[in-house]
Amino acid sequence: MRRIPLSLLAFVLAASAHAAPTDETEGIQARPGLMDRIEHVRHSVSDRTSELVLSAMGFLGVPYRRGGNSVETGFDCSGFVRAMYDKSVGKLLPRRAEEQAAATEKIDRSELRPGDLVFFNTMRRAFSHVGIYIGDGKFIHSPRTGAEVRVESMNVSYWQRRFNGARRVIEDGASGE
Repeated sequence: MRRIPLSLLAFVLAASAHAAPTDETEGIQARPGLMDRIEHVRHSVSDRTSELVLSAMGFLGVPYRRGGNSVETGFDCSGFVRAMYDKSVGKLLPRRAEEQAAATEKIDRSELRPGDLVFFNTMRRAFSHVGIYIGDGKFIHSPRTGAEVRVESMNVSYWQRRFNGARRVIEDGASGE
C-alpha cells in the first residue's frame, strides 16, 4: 500500500473543516442544553466524516477488481464505498451503486460535503458508478479494470458529462426535520 503525501492529508483535513458557529443566537428560543446537544452532534458527524475521508485515502493504490470488496481482493466502486462506510462509520450500505443511491438522501451538487456520495452514468445506465466526495470538487473511487483507487476531479469533462447526482448517507436515528 502506498503512503499518503502529507500535502494530500492537509488538503483533506482543510476540505472537511467547517466554519465555527457564531454567537448570533438572538431571537432563537431553545430549551436549556439543546444547543450543546446540537453542537455535540455536529462535531460527531464532522469527526466521522473526517475519519471516513482519511480512511479512504489510506486505500489509494489498491487495485480495482470487479465484485471486490476488500483490500485483499481489491475493490470495485461500490465495494470500496461500502467498505469505507462500514470501517469508518459503522454503517453498512447496500452492495451495488444503484442500491446505494436508492438508500441515501438526494442532495444538490452545491450541497456536497466531504463524505457524501457522488454517482455517475458510466455504463449507459443511471448510478452505474459511485465515489466518495472529499472536497474541492474531488472524489475518491475505484474506477475500472486495470486501475486502482485514486482521487479525481469532478470538473474533468469525462466526469462532468456523466454526473448523475449526489447523495448523503443519513446516520441511523437522524431526522430531516
